[in-house]
Amino acid sequence: MSKILFVLTGVDHWTLADGTQHPTGFWADEAVAPYEAFRAAGHEIVVATPRGVVPTVDQGSLAPEVNGGQEGADRVAAALASFDELRKPVKLEDVDLDGYAAVFYPGGHGPMEDLAVDEESGRLLTRALESGKPLGVVCHGPAALLAAAGPDGANPFAGYRITGFTNVEETQAGFADKAEWLLQDRLVEAGTDFQEGEPWAPHVVVDRNLVTGQNPASAAPLADELLKKLV
Repeated sequence: MSKILFVLTGVDHWTLADGTQHPTGFWADEAVAPYEAFRAAGHEIVVATPRGVVPTVDQGSLAPEVNGGQEGADRVAAALASFDELRKPVKLEDVDLDGYAAVFYPGGHGPMEDLAVDEESGRLLTRALESGKPLGVVCHGPAALLAAAGPDGANPFAGYRITGFTNVEETQAGFADKAEWLLQDRLVEAGTDFQEGEPWAPHVVVDRNLVTGQNPASAAPLADELLKKLV
């Protein structure tokens, strides 16, 4: 079967408005759920990060309270342990998009720190969008879309219907008044048609080859939509 590129944040913190560093990384189940779905469908996964650093999991995403209890937390931890590709990422700057059938960006607050301003990631996203290949981005992953730019300097995702972690969810998570900027606000400023669903409920938006998910609960449904496009 084909190869799917997972692009993950390479940082272990998110700098808040007051300069403090909040420990973070990628959100576990936003990577695990699509990984399991894609592997079950027979696809090969390749992980890429800026400079090829081994990605850091947000420890908060391993807690029982965000995984439906201890059993769910144990399942996610076990899945991470068997996600061998996480421990041998390729360098994002060395990625040749032609070798992949689809591209996927999980979230966590990490992308707010690095991928939101990573020009190499922005170029990859622009090429992926133009190629027509399925492109999936979930939760805080859409922060990476902010680094994309076309030849005229405009954001190529402008006019696309998308979703991502909302201002309401960031407020309920306790970070809206601490963040230097909010994802929903920046995506609207970039010209996207932001579609807001109910807080914490699965919400997936499909526009052409772009598939976006609002929050952690949207990761598995997003993977299903991507798989439909790969058939």
